[in-house]
Amino acid sequence: MDPANQHTYVVRGALFASFQGDYHHRPIKLVEKEGKKCLLVAGDLMDNSKCKEAVDKHVKEYGEINVLVNNASKQVMCQDFVEIDLDNVKSTFRSNILQMFAVTKYALPHMKKGSAIINTTSTVAFRGTPDMVDYAATKGAIVSFTKALAKHLMPKGIKVNAVAPGPVHTPLQPASRPAEQMGGFGKKSGIGRPGQPSEIAPSFVFLAAKDSELFYGQVLHAYPIGD
Repeated sequence: MDPANQHTYVVRGALFASFQGDYHHRPIKLVEKEGKKCLLVAGDLMDNSKCKEAVDKHVKEYGEINVLVNNASKQVMCQDFVEIDLDNVKSTFRSNILQMFAVTKYALPHMKKGSAIINTTSTVAFRGTPDMVDYAATKGAIVSFTKALAKHLMPKGIKVNAVAPGPVHTPLQPASRPAEQMGGFGKKSGIGRPGQPSEIAPSFVFLAAKDSELFYGQVLHAYPIGD
């Protein structure tokens, strides 16, 4: 989860277990500054056993899971589909959608009525993107996963929803595209700039809160219309 999302949750009283790589070591101080604890579990979500290990460590520390945010993602640009690397395609599906099945499977036994699952999809699930066809396909799969799982868990009172951000300035962007492309990143948006993580965070908090009790299988589109 992005540090801005973590901070927004924390100031509203959340306790955290974050399954991340090295980049996310820095938000620990931000969380602790608010007088809260952040359990950081390092590992590879491509490995089902690591997904289970992360859930087990959280439960050992906190006893239960109230909110699960499935946010991990990767993207690899390819301008010519004929040249697409099928190993990258397989890896992208594993990273973006298959790990959601694993983490959710292991988390559900520790969730009860009133809990929430929030999946991160993207605007590209709805409008497509020519240079990241596999990435867009995974984000479309996340939308279907969200809607189907919401119907499956509705009788148990566990909400399942998603957030679909548009262009947002996160470390994923410069890591997956040439530096010269970052200068214009997000400028074609209706607001003329990319979003910031802090502008997306309230959507996640809303879907985790009691205020969203009528929301099951919904996708909040955190971007201007037309983007």
